[in-house]
Amino acid sequence: MSESKTTRTLTGRVVSDKMDKTVTVLVERRVTHPMYGKIVTRSKKYHAHDETNECSEGDLVLIEECRPISRTKSWRIAKLVEKARAA
Repeated sequence: MSESKTTRTLTGRVVSDKMDKTVTVLVERRVTHPMYGKIVTRSKKYHAHDETNECSEGDLVLIEECRPISRTKSWRIAKLVEKARAA
């Protein structure tokens, strides 16, 4: 059987890396308000699995949907797009 399923991917910023092998990723999307037409920012946080603990706060990451790993975790880090700039 061929692997033709497309997995959902999202891009977001790591806001917390305090857990072991887990990061919290904030994903922001811009949508048009249905009544007023103004573009508003909607955001949602996802827990993502980070097997090697390589991601730190402020990193830009690509996450992909996977099977449930825990009660709140069903996403995994697919790619580290950009490391956080040192202040």
